[in-house]
Amino acid sequence: MTRRLAYADPPYPGQARGRYRGGSEVNLPLLVEYLRSFDGWALSTSTPALREVWNLCPEARCASWVKTYAANGWSRVRYSWEPVLFVSDRRGVEVGAPSSGVRDALVAAPVTAVDSWQEVRGRGAGAKPPAFTAWLLDLLDVEEGDDLLDVFPGSGGVARAAGARQLEAF
Repeated sequence: MTRRLAYADPPYPGQARGRYRGGSEVNLPLLVEYLRSFDGWALSTSTPALREVWNLCPEARCASWVKTYAANGWSRVRYSWEPVLFVSDRRGVEVGAPSSGVRDALVAAPVTAVDSWQEVRGRGAGAKPPAFTAWLLDLLDVEEGDDLLDVFPGSGGVARAAGARQLEAF
């Protein structure tokens, strides 16, 4: 049976104007309602916005992408992880079955730490590394025949990895 899945990596709350060349803020309540129309979904957000976003979708679980590199910034304490809220419609592991399971945390370098500047240019702010994409597909338990929609395609990495459909914007 084909499942409809979605992943959204919008400009994080409060960052659209500065990081995305004057872009407008995303209507988070509307985005969450849209995601709920899918069988399973995931939503990336920032650590400072986690409470606001999770309050909109308390049914979601929170996973974390822990970055091995955190750039110098304006704060003494640097954000080195990103929350990923997700809902999967897959049932749990059968009792007595071998469990390979998916961890709710990924430790991986961000794109800028693993790629040369030439490879990063053109991907846009917030591009995720291939390890993140593989982990995301595992969190959602994507199987052959599932339909995954990348709501904010950005660099296109998630869509390429999953053979997903792409939309220009939410």
